[in-house]
Amino acid sequence: MTATAFTGANLVDVLTGAVTPHATVLVRDGRVLAAGEASQVPVPSEAAVVDIAGRYLLPGFMDGNVHLLPWPSWTYIEFLARYEDRFHEIIAEGAGLALKAGFTSVFDSMGPLDSLIRTREDIKSGSVPGARLYVAGNIVGFRAVFVTTESIASASTSFQKRINDRFEANGGPDLCWLSPDDLYSAMTDYVDQGVDFVKYGATGDGEPLNSEIGQMNALRFTPAQQRAIVRAVHHRGRISQTHTTSAESLHIAVEAGNDMGQHAAFVGRSRLYDKTIDLMLETGYHCGTQWAPLNDEQKMAVAERRFDDPVLREGRSIDNVEAAVRLIEAGVPQLLTTDAGAIDPDVARDAHQWGGLGGGASLIGEAQFLNLQAMADRGMSPLQILQAATINVARAYRLDSDFGTVESGKVADFTILDRNPLDGAAAMRSVSMVVKDGVVVDRDALPAVPVLTHSAALEPGAIRSES
Repeated sequence: MTATAFTGANLVDVLTGAVTPHATVLVRDGRVLAAGEASQVPVPSEAAVVDIAGRYLLPGFMDGNVHLLPWPSWTYIEFLARYEDRFHEIIAEGAGLALKAGFTSVFDSMGPLDSLIRTREDIKSGSVPGARLYVAGNIVGFRAVFVTTESIASASTSFQKRINDRFEANGGPDLCWLSPDDLYSAMTDYVDQGVDFVKYGATGDGEPLNSEIGQMNALRFTPAQQRAIVRAVHHRGRISQTHTTSAESLHIAVEAGNDMGQHAAFVGRSRLYDKTIDLMLETGYHCGTQWAPLNDEQKMAVAERRFDDPVLREGRSIDNVEAAVRLIEAGVPQLLTTDAGAIDPDVARDAHQWGGLGGGASLIGEAQFLNLQAMADRGMSPLQILQAATINVARAYRLDSDFGTVESGKVADFTILDRNPLDGAAAMRSVSMVVKDGVVVDRDALPAVPVLTHSAALEPGAIRSES
C-alpha cells in the first residue's frame, strides 16, 4: 500500500508536552512508520502527501465511557418502541458523530449487547464509518430499563421483557443473588458473549426505593462477590471497571482489584477516603470523570478551597468537586468519560433531562469538550487534560501499545487541530482534520445515516414520522 506523509505538522508529544515544529508523520497500512523532524523522516517519492502546515497533530482523541444507544433516551417508552429494530443504526450514528468530532475510539459501557456487537463489527469491517468501538453490554447487576415488568402499565410485559433481555444479556440483577463461586462462572459466560471489557454496578443508581439510604450507597454486590467478578474478567483477559456512588463502595471496588472506575469523584454525602487515593496510586487505578463545567462563582470557591460553600451544591453533591480536586492533586490518572450519545430530540426538550454528564443535554461531540473544560475548572493543566483524552484512556484499557501516542508502530489515528492544545481546553475544540487507520476521514459525510439527528426527528412538526 502506498505510504502517506503528513507534512508541516506541529507534532505534539502527549507524554511530555513537547511540540516538534515542521514535523513529518509517515504512515503505511494504517500504522505509523516514522514521526519526527522533517529532516529525520524522508518521504518516499511515491508517497501521497497531506500538507497540514501550521496545524497541530496529536493522537486520536478517546472517550472512555459513552452510551451510543443514548441515555436517558432509552428510559422513554416512545423511544424504545419507535426504534426497537433500529438500535444498531442509532449506535452507528453516535459512533459517526464521535469520529466527526475527533474521537477515533470510544468505549460503550451500557447498551444492548447484540446491537453493540453488530455495530462494532460493521465499523471494524469498514462497512459503517465511525469511531472504533469497544463494548461492555450491560452494567452488570443492573436491571437495564424496566425495574419490574409491572413498572409501567402502558408497556406490555412482553415488550418490557424483550427490551430488558437485550440490554442485560444474562448480566442483570439475578447475578446479585449468586455465591462468589457461581458468580465467577456466570461472569466467564458473560464475557464469552464477546464483550471487550466489563463494567459492574458496585452500588445502585437513582432515587431511594424503600429506605432513606436507597440505592445510591447500598452495595449491589458484596466485597467477596466483587472479587469474584474481577477474577473472572481478568482470567478472560479483559479489564474490569465499576459504577460507584459512595466513598465506601469506591474503596471496596479498588480493593477488589478493578482496573478503573467511572465517576470516581461522585461520592454523594460521603467523603473520599485518603486510604482510597493511596490504594489507587499503588495499584494504577484510573478514574472516569463525567464532570460538568463550573460557573465563575463556583470556580472561585474551588480556587479558594471553599469546598463546603453552598454554591458547589448546585447540580452536584457537595463533596464531588472536592473529591475531584483531591484526586487530581494526588496524581491519580483521570480519563475523559462522558456517558454521551446522540440524544433523542424529544428527550432533549425535557429540561430536567440531560445527555452526557459533561453538561446539560449535550450531544456526543459536544459533551466531550464540556468535560475537558470541566477538568480545567477543577485545576487540571492543559497537558493533564490532553493526556486524559489520549494516553490515559489507552493505558486504562491496556491498549497503549497501539494507541494514545504518535510513534512508530502504533495505529495511525490522529486528531489534527488548528490551535495548540497546550493553550487550554478551549483549543481542543479546533478540530480541522481526523485520520483513522491512516486515512483522512470525510467529516462532512458523518453520520452516514442520520436517525436522531435527521430533520424528521429534529423538526417533527405536528406529527413526528421517520423518513
